[in-house]
Amino acid sequence: MGVATVVGTPKFGEDLNNVTVSVGREAVFICNVEKLATYKVAWLRVDTQTILTIHSHVITKNHRIAVTHTDHRIWFLHIREVREADRGWYMCQINTDPMKSQQGYLQVVVPPNILDYPTSNDMVLREGGNVSMQCSASGFPTPNITWRREGGALISVTPKSNVLTVNGPWLNISKVDRLQMGAYLCIASNGIPPTVSKRIMLITQFPPTIWVQNQLVGAQMDQSVTLECMSEAFPKSINYWTRNKTILITNGTKYHTALMENMYKTKMKLTILSVTSSDFGPYQCVSKNSLADTDGNIKLYEIPKPTTTTTTTTTTTTTTTTTTTTTEATTATTEKRGTTVSAKKSSKFSDRGKYN
Repeated sequence: MGVATVVGTPKFGEDLNNVTVSVGREAVFICNVEKLATYKVAWLRVDTQTILTIHSHVITKNHRIAVTHTDHRIWFLHIREVREADRGWYMCQINTDPMKSQQGYLQVVVPPNILDYPTSNDMVLREGGNVSMQCSASGFPTPNITWRREGGALISVTPKSNVLTVNGPWLNISKVDRLQMGAYLCIASNGIPPTVSKRIMLITQFPPTIWVQNQLVGAQMDQSVTLECMSEAFPKSINYWTRNKTILITNGTKYHTALMENMYKTKMKLTILSVTSSDFGPYQCVSKNSLADTDGNIKLYEIPKPTTTTTTTTTTTTTTTTTTTTTEATTATTEKRGTTVSAKKSSKFSDRGKYN
C-alpha cells in the first residue's frame, strides 16, 4: 500500500484574533493552519520587522518569547510578563510562495497609578485664600480623575456652589474657609482594576474665635458651678482660664478645667467647687495661637439662699385661774433662682460654635 499524502497548499483555518492583556501577565496569540505539510510557520513583530520564531525554534533573544503547537496545526506565540513596550502588531506567517500571513494586535492595558509629581501634597493656606490641587495619574487607557471629600461632605468650589464630586486633574476652591478644612481624595480609574486614590489634606489657618453662650451665670453659696466657652482656631490654640484678666486658673481642690477638642473646635469648661463669696466676679476664657489671641468674659453672680422670718403673738385671758396661751405664726419669704441672661458674641460662624 502507498503512503497517503496531503494535497494542496497551506491555508489559515481562522483569523488571528487581537489580544488584550494587563501589564505583567502572559499574552498568547493563536494561529490556526491547515495542510501545513513541509512548510513552516513563523512569528514576527510587525513594527520592528523582527523575526521571533521559525517553526519550533525561538530566534529572538527575548527570553519572554516562546512558541508551542498542537500537531503542527494550531500554533501559539507566548509573550510572558508583558510590558507596555510589547504593545503593537504581530504576524503569523507561512513560507509559501507567495508568502501567506495574518496579523493581530496586542493591546497592553495598565491599571492607574497616581504620580507623586506633579500631584499635590498636603496644602496649608490662610482662611479666605484660593487653592488649586492637582492630581496626575498614569495608566492605559488614560485614567479619569475624580475628586471627593473624605466622609462624603460637599465641596464648596465657590461660596455659592457646593458639589459632591469634581472631575478632572485640577480641584480649584475659591475663598476657602474653615468648613473646607479636611481630607480630599484624588481617585484615578480607567476600567482596569484596581482603582487607586491619594489622600490630600487641606489645612486652613485662622486666628482664634470664642463664643460664650451664657455671659451671666448665677450660683448659690457652697454650690458647684460650671462655666463654658467654645473656641475655633488653627493652628491648634492654647486654651486657659483667668480671673480679672490676670490670675491664671489651674486644676486643684478649688477648680477643675476640661477641654473637649474636635479638629479646630474646642469646648472649654471651668468647674468651681463649693462657691464662696470671694468666687463671685468676672472670669475669662482665653484662646491663643501663632496668629492672634482672644478671650471671652463670663460674670459669676450670687443667687441668695431662701430665708425664713418668725413672729410671736401672745394672748392673755384672766379668770379665777390665770392661764397664758401663746400662739406662734410663721411667715417664709423664698427667692427663686434668677433666669440666666444669655448673650452670644456675633459672628458669621456662630452656627459652628454649637457642640452636641
